[in-house]
Amino acid sequence: MPTPLSLHKLPPLSSLKGFEAAARLLSLRAAAEELHLTHPAIANQIQRLEESLDVKLFAREGRHVVLTPAGERFYPVVREALAGLVQGAEALRQMQHAQPLRLQVYVTTSIRWLAPRLTRFQAEHPEIELKLTTCSVGWEFDEANADIGIVFQEAPLAEHLHWQPLFASRLFPVCSPELLEGESGPLAPEALRTLPLIGVYTEGWNWDSWFELQELGPCPSRNCIVVDTLAVALEMALRGEGVALVNGPFADADLLGGRLVNPTGQVIDGRGEWGAVCHRELEQDERVATVLRWLEAQSQSLAS
Repeated sequence: MPTPLSLHKLPPLSSLKGFEAAARLLSLRAAAEELHLTHPAIANQIQRLEESLDVKLFAREGRHVVLTPAGERFYPVVREALAGLVQGAEALRQMQHAQPLRLQVYVTTSIRWLAPRLTRFQAEHPEIELKLTTCSVGWEFDEANADIGIVFQEAPLAEHLHWQPLFASRLFPVCSPELLEGESGPLAPEALRTLPLIGVYTEGWNWDSWFELQELGPCPSRNCIVVDTLAVALEMALRGEGVALVNGPFADADLLGGRLVNPTGQVIDGRGEWGAVCHRELEQDERVATVLRWLEAQSQSLAS
């Protein structure tokens, strides 16, 4: 529990605004105009403050005022205290009236990477409200309807967008251990031709590209079931219905828990990377910057 403050030692708080303005402008009249008070009212505030502190804060030089050594010492203290109060009050106002930050996320990214971490984000940053929008088709950042996007990018972004890398493209197959019952050791890549494959038609990478990268010729389409999201493909793989192709960390928990395995043991570096994107004008926004830093920290903890 914090120790009590010696509030009886405080000077009259109502006079601090007048002192700050007069010390900054070196003019009681200019301070009165800035604060919409009369000249005598500002003079009275300064007098009460000096009486409370038992020290002179200003001295006259002709028609102007200057700070005494005591006033010069006291001014930065008052300035910092008032600035802290202003910032704290403004933060509360923004928290009260700010609209939720709109976060665009692919369905699989949301379900298998972001959603399990959102409770942690809320606990660490209760002042920031996020509104998630998930999409299963279309890989472009929808800047008209989102403040931040977590997307996969293969080509350079437009100049007006800011990019925060999260994790690299990693392409590898996964399936249930039951699907490989009777097999010992990693399978040769060509052995996947004999297994049921689960493809995702909305993704830029597919089994055709995987087989081409392995120089194994075209994908055996007769063995391939096609669905619309990796989330669906992974659920099917978990039930032993086939082999799914993963790009990113979306099966890591199941691999760690032994619910899924990489049948070939191979991981191919893909083209592009996953990252967070926002408009450059929003990059300096305190809430947006906080979310970007948090996302980067989550990706780094994943890598470690």
